[in-house]
Amino acid sequence: MAKKVMVQTVINNDETTFVCETRQTLLEVLRDELGMTGTKEGCGNGNCGACNVMLDGVLVNSCLVLAVEAEGRTVTTIEGVAEADGLHPIQQAFLEHAALQCGICTPGFIISSKALLEHNSNPSEHDVRLWLAGNLCRCTGYDKIVRAVLDVASAGRAKVGA
Repeated sequence: MAKKVMVQTVINNDETTFVCETRQTLLEVLRDELGMTGTKEGCGNGNCGACNVMLDGVLVNSCLVLAVEAEGRTVTTIEGVAEADGLHPIQQAFLEHAALQCGICTPGFIISSKALLEHNSNPSEHDVRLWLAGNLCRCTGYDKIVRAVLDVASAGRAKVGA
């Protein structure tokens, strides 16, 4: 029988407690135990970025992080990106630039793009492409995604530290 532990964390600014097996990934717990299905499983081995979340402000593949590692830490998922008054600027830019198609990779790209803009509010196209290299998309061809990120940066809509 697998050992279960209680984990106390903050997810999307809400104090959260859950019970999980020590072998469960953060992705599994987010989706299957907490019902946060916005974070997607693409590859399950850290190569596609569909499951990206922020853990204490650092971009991580949630399929490679054990849920028990969230103990006492802060997690931001795609569900926590929107603002009280509407979409986050990066989400709005993805819509405006049609930077999404099937949607499997979109949450990971949005989390990654937000992380980039918090790290560098005025990235070059090269910076954007390099930062997003860990995210795979089979539908869009990437150009619309890059343009959306650059649009947010050039319009001064990037919220550093937000």
